[in-house]
Amino acid sequence: MNLHDWIDELIDVLDLDTEVDEALVLDLARVAAHNVVRPAAPISTYLLGYAAGSQGADPEQIEALAARAQRLAESWDRPADAPDPDDVNDPIPDDAGVDHTGEEFEDA
Repeated sequence: MNLHDWIDELIDVLDLDTEVDEALVLDLARVAAHNVVRPAAPISTYLLGYAAGSQGADPEQIEALAARAQRLAESWDRPADAPDPDDVNDPIPDDAGVDHTGEEFEDA
């Protein structure tokens, strides 16, 4: 079973009469998870669905709502103490006790 099949089955189980733009929902979830915090992904997509349902939004309006939510997530300021995900500061292992005699190294 793939994601599309799951969505179709879930729509049936929840007795909904709707179509789902999977890419739109997944894009919002990805941006919220990466720019805010991981738990923001399901909450953001839930709130998008809630807003769309409560406003009786058509597909074009849902896209506009998702775009607004995504812009908010993209511009979200990380807390001052949050690490920069692009900054790699891994410790360098100390191999001073390893004998490297006779080892050959390739030029990168």
